[in-house]
Amino acid sequence: MNRDSLLTRILKSVFFKKAQGQAGKYVGNKEKLVDLAKAVFQKLQSVGFKGNLSEFQKSVQLLIRLVRAYASGRYKNLSIKSLLSIVAVLIYFVSPIDLVPDFLPVIGIADDIALVVWLMNLLGEEINKFSEWEKNDKTINIG
Repeated sequence: MNRDSLLTRILKSVFFKKAQGQAGKYVGNKEKLVDLAKAVFQKLQSVGFKGNLSEFQKSVQLLIRLVRAYASGRYKNLSIKSLLSIVAVLIYFVSPIDLVPDFLPVIGIADDIALVVWLMNLLGEEINKFSEWEKNDKTINIG
């Protein structure tokens, strides 16, 4: 199965539709956003993405930081539509029951990877803006 057909199946699946429906409840609730970010981080830790998947892990970590910065009010340069997409993908990611159940060795994360890659491509410009903001935010201005 190629990545595009898997992605199409994911985007049309009842599992992703459910995640999209739940996303609205998270966007307006800072505590839920923070809890979601924690759950995503915990799943990353438990699965332990290594080797070729380290780039995937870095992408998910970037999304976690973006959600946390948005929830704290430190970062506001993100459209609600984009935030809804990010939250839906993260909800799908932490769900143990999705199009390809996570308990299946190796292939169980294929759908999660395809969805995160799709999101990073879809929102590349906004995610890059956050990344630049994050670098500048962490830089201490002495002058």
